[in-house]
Amino acid sequence: MPPATRLLMLLGILALLATTHPATAAIPADVGTPEAGTSKMETAIIGALVLISIISIALIIERGLALRRNKVIPPELIAAQRHYLSPEDLPGLRALCDRYPSAHGRLLACAIDHRHLPRQEITETLQTRARHEINRMERGLVVLEVTTGIAPLMGLVGTIFGLIVLFKGMSGAGGDDTALFATGISIALRATLMGLVIAIPSLTAWSGYNRKVEALAVELENLSDEFLRTQHAAQKQYAEYPA
Repeated sequence: MPPATRLLMLLGILALLATTHPATAAIPADVGTPEAGTSKMETAIIGALVLISIISIALIIERGLALRRNKVIPPELIAAQRHYLSPEDLPGLRALCDRYPSAHGRLLACAIDHRHLPRQEITETLQTRARHEINRMERGLVVLEVTTGIAPLMGLVGTIFGLIVLFKGMSGAGGDDTALFATGISIALRATLMGLVIAIPSLTAWSGYNRKVEALAVELENLSDEFLRTQHAAQKQYAEYPA
């Protein structure tokens, strides 16, 4: 199981424990009263929003670290790719690919391992490998996209429930059930605020990371094409003028 997945699972368990702890649940002793049911529902809604926020924050941090340019395309590999030009240099470049595990390194290693194939077949193999690398870079972004949609909806659920409690308080005995009235307003405002606070950073991160993946994919494509053209020219020159 990847470390990021283990981290998300741990954070989720901690969030569930936090939202069900007696100190945070705030459930009255008399579980048969309407206030007790209201408190349980409020705890469930706020707890779900807290859990979503933890998952979102964890993914934002994890993807931010994983999509750093130096991690996807190490500068050392770019310099080595442009320095090792002859076929005799390829074993050294292949060793550097293993030394700097990254999307660029895996694409270079794939091209070197399949250098005995015709150029067209190498290109098709690299395209297949590149799609796999892009899929790895996009890992977790779909969860951010879902979080962007779910958080406001959960906030809306809390708002509607708060309004129900509010109107219940207004229609109570004598029309002056202040406790339920205040609870309804509190639930509605808190749920709406939390939903928006979760959705806005998630949407921003999802959009930014998508653009970053696109930019990195274009750069990887250019570097792979540059490597193939350089090696093709070097092999042609080596065949015409062997050492």
